[in-house]
Amino acid sequence: MPRGPKKHLKRINAPKHWMLDKLGGVFAPRPTAGPHKLRESIPLVILLRNRLKYALTNKEVTMILMQRVVKVDGKVRTDQTYPAGFMDVISIDRTNEQFRLLYNVKGKFALHRIKPEEVNFKLLKVKKAQLGPKGIPFISTHDGRTIRYPHPDIKENDVVKFNLDTNKIEEHIKFGIGNLVMVIGGRNLGRVGVLKIIEKHPGSHTIVHVEDFAQKSFATRINNVFAIGLDKKGSLVSLPRGNGVKLSVLEEKRQKEKKAQVETKT
Repeated sequence: MPRGPKKHLKRINAPKHWMLDKLGGVFAPRPTAGPHKLRESIPLVILLRNRLKYALTNKEVTMILMQRVVKVDGKVRTDQTYPAGFMDVISIDRTNEQFRLLYNVKGKFALHRIKPEEVNFKLLKVKKAQLGPKGIPFISTHDGRTIRYPHPDIKENDVVKFNLDTNKIEEHIKFGIGNLVMVIGGRNLGRVGVLKIIEKHPGSHTIVHVEDFAQKSFATRINNVFAIGLDKKGSLVSLPRGNGVKLSVLEEKRQKEKKAQVETKT
């Protein structure tokens, strides 16, 4: 048996949402161990090379990162395989651009451009709230942070608005019916809607029912939803195009035809 962590990732085994071409080589960049899981993250090299097209090769990405112009959550990152994940804020000083990593309704990571006032905070889902050594209360969040002495009202599945400059919690969203939620796992990944029902199944998974802005309902596990606002109009972060409404194949076709007609008229 080989010893130590795995250092390679075959391209055919890379997550589909990275959208790597099958014939572009044998291997894919394996994300470094970090705040997000391998299959729920995307390395910086893919963001800069494949998505933003700021580089043509891996070596060019290294040259960009070594100039210390790329920040993730306000911290300079020079590791080309650093795993960026959901809700991370990516800033590029040289081009004066800021992005937030969110999901689109296709289940892919969307580099959503944000305004300067949105750069200083991110939303964190509470995965665990308990007492540590010497009775010190703490919470663990979805991006691997441990925050000590949180507000006593903050419990599991709640979402906190975390200031990246001061490293303090500014406010929190109590998880419950009526919340605006984004789906971060499962086959409804990327959809946004209002939480309508919470079904508890002792000994099994808690199921939640969500209704999107097109009045379509769907169900998913409680672990797959992430509250982004207290109500339908109160999203704390701006959303990608389409507001998380998933269209059927026919609806997409009609939308494209309508757009083509408008373009031909102009």
